[in-house]
Amino acid sequence: MTKKERFENIIEWFKVNMPIAETELHYSNPYELLVAVILSAQCTDKRVNMITPELFQRFPTPDKLAESTPEEVFDYIRSCTYPNNKSKHLVGMAKMLVNDFNNVVPDDIKELQKLPGVGRKTANVIASVVFEKPAMAVDTHVFRVSERIGLTTNSKTPLETEKQLVKYFPEELLPIAHHWLILHGRYVCIARKPKCAKCGLQEYCKFYQKSMKKVLK
Repeated sequence: MTKKERFENIIEWFKVNMPIAETELHYSNPYELLVAVILSAQCTDKRVNMITPELFQRFPTPDKLAESTPEEVFDYIRSCTYPNNKSKHLVGMAKMLVNDFNNVVPDDIKELQKLPGVGRKTANVIASVVFEKPAMAVDTHVFRVSERIGLTTNSKTPLETEKQLVKYFPEELLPIAHHWLILHGRYVCIARKPKCAKCGLQEYCKFYQKSMKKVLK
């Protein structure tokens, strides 16, 4: 099976079996999603969704968050990973939104990356989810699943993974493809014990095919 054929088959499977795939973070506007994605770094969406309601009630807009301090924000996000750094990033991000972007979350990936706490992955998430731009965000799930099932080869960094995926996924599918891979990695192709017996991608998955060859030997 060529890589092109593998992509085509996997895309078709996801289209049929996961026609709707979207972020599990709760948000109602670009600012809230930006805050949630910053908080989600090395933290579960479930935990972030527990934190954000009270946080958004206290800081409903960038200017309200900009007026705060990392110490105050820390009290709202202490249960997530790296709360010290994230509280500083959130306040710094809000101040830059107010001072440099007129209180509006930018839709440009390069502009987004200027914000404290916003790396390429976060910028791609905001661009694709909120602004429906053809961007592929690579988190740990996307990185792992892509290599495991054979969509990427010998990828050493998230950027390498992104480049390989963007090359083969049709541009209009990039936003949903990001969620396909995340959700598949979160619930089926999990890190330590992938649920291969329940996976519908067995026929196209490199990892599964190699595993079967070993069993047959």
